[in-house]
Amino acid sequence: MDERTRYFRRLKRLRGSARRWSVLGGGLVAATAVLTPYSGIGVVDAIWAGAAGSSVALAWWRWSDHRALAATPAPPPPDPALAGQRLAAAIERFPAGRSMLNEVRRQKNRYALRGSAITQAWDRLDRASATLTALADRLTGPGEAAVLEAAAAEQWLRDLGQRVASVERAIPLSPPGDRRAAIEQSHASLVGQFTEGVTAYEQLVAAAAGYVAEDGHPMTDGKHPAFAGLVDATDRLRGLAEALGELKRPPATSI
Repeated sequence: MDERTRYFRRLKRLRGSARRWSVLGGGLVAATAVLTPYSGIGVVDAIWAGAAGSSVALAWWRWSDHRALAATPAPPPPDPALAGQRLAAAIERFPAGRSMLNEVRRQKNRYALRGSAITQAWDRLDRASATLTALADRLTGPGEAAVLEAAAAEQWLRDLGQRVASVERAIPLSPPGDRRAAIEQSHASLVGQFTEGVTAYEQLVAAAAGYVAEDGHPMTDGKHPAFAGLVDATDRLRGLAEALGELKRPPATSI
């Protein structure tokens, strides 16, 4: 909650409290003024008068606090960008929200590259990135360094892709001649660099998949130790079942 919202919420709360105590104090004063002449001043009347006076005093204090706070300038509204970052951070706390925001960002970046020469390579980068994200939790030990390198490479490739798209949009605006030819040549060089980088990134993801596959293989005869444990447990349970059946089955009587 930002400071401006907290300020107006506190102001509203003070105004509501002052109104409640004003109504309560007015009702108790009226009741005291009406009931006291009928029976004189007794214990009950003293209670009525004390409650009325306390309510009026509290109402006056609440109105004073409200006026003092209202005289204070309200804090400036928060920066919309900062509010958006806080909202995104709150959504990313949940796995579903993180996936949704990643998809929104991906579609936004993909829309910015519509009609570009690197559209297909960008889609390949998205698929490779999604595959590596699914493998990241299983890349332990030496594989963790590869994940960090892949994250840095992906950030560089996406920045390079945005750069390529910006240069590509500027080509029609440049005057014909040597200047446009130089920009087109630079653009072609950037496109080739981006495509080669995506290919290298895909090879890294393939190597990571191979590492995960080999890491899951046992170091013995090709059977995982858990598989041997399942076989042994099955044999033990089958033997116990047969033994229980022989014990509970009545012996055969000979004629």
